Amino acid sequence: MHTLYDSDTFSVTHMLANAPDAQTRAQLARDEAEQKKPVPIMARHGFEIVDKRVGKEVYLDGSWAELFQQQIAAWQVKTPTQEEVEDTLESYAGLAQNPVVVH
Repeated sequence: MHTLYDSDTFSVTHMLANAPDAQTRAQLARDEAEQKKPVPIMARHGFEIVDKRVGKEVYLDGSWAELFQQQIAAWQVKTPTQEEVEDTLESYAGLAQNPVVVH
């Protein structure tokens, strides 16, 4: 996991999936054949956006993560101001439903 952004109001972390190597995938396939358990086909990654003002977080994966990744790529081309970043994160913060819990 990589922290991409951290301010007084928001934190963004890129959560990287641990994709199994070829040997592990082969073993999982053998296990599946013997035990009829499903084998994960694709490792997924996503982004966790924490709204520190309200103590809630949202996890973006799938198409939401792809859209957010495109936004990050655009920021790499043209460096945004902190206000522009915060405005974008604010739009995603409306999706936040999960309270932040420290494990």
